[in-house]
Amino acid sequence: MWCDNCLLVFPLRAGGMAWGVFMMLYSIAGGIFLLKWGQFLYFIHPEWFIYGGISMGVASVAGITVVTFSNRSYIWTRVCKFLWPILILLSAVRAILMIWQLHRGKAKIAWECANGGKPWGATDIQNELSELRMPIGLCTAPFSSLWTAFIICLLIDLGFQLYMFFMTWRYSKRLEHYREMKGPTMGGFYNAAY
Repeated sequence: MWCDNCLLVFPLRAGGMAWGVFMMLYSIAGGIFLLKWGQFLYFIHPEWFIYGGISMGVASVAGITVVTFSNRSYIWTRVCKFLWPILILLSAVRAILMIWQLHRGKAKIAWECANGGKPWGATDIQNELSELRMPIGLCTAPFSSLWTAFIICLLIDLGFQLYMFFMTWRYSKRLEHYREMKGPTMGGFYNAAY
């Protein structure tokens, strides 16, 4: 017997919707953080846009999954069941690259903190024209704490995505199981002939 909704109080459908809303909100927050301030942590130009875009993709599929669960849509459940493994794989690669690049750029991050939060590699004219500065919270913590926090958050994110895929798979199996059984108006629960 499978655990339909381990770790959540709600039944499978309601718990999946609550989990999806939670994942959607924190993925949007992470995506906005990476799109806005990612240039202070990752130094190859489109890198932070790619990481933020993957986070927004996770948020989108989590939102689609919530709508799918609320509508009891078999077709969209299968679409989500197809999309989650792809996103989990992309997120795993993203996590490895983010951790590696963050560790690789620790000297540049230290330079940014020592120079008042100015972006590394920006010219003086760019610094004068741009009011964007590195958030102070990233400079107050030592780099090892920041690196450890990123590792833990990315691993938790992967775990949450795996659990969302598990709930989507279970919900799909439940819909397949009940779709094959006919209701009382269609000749009985098991379509038994009298």
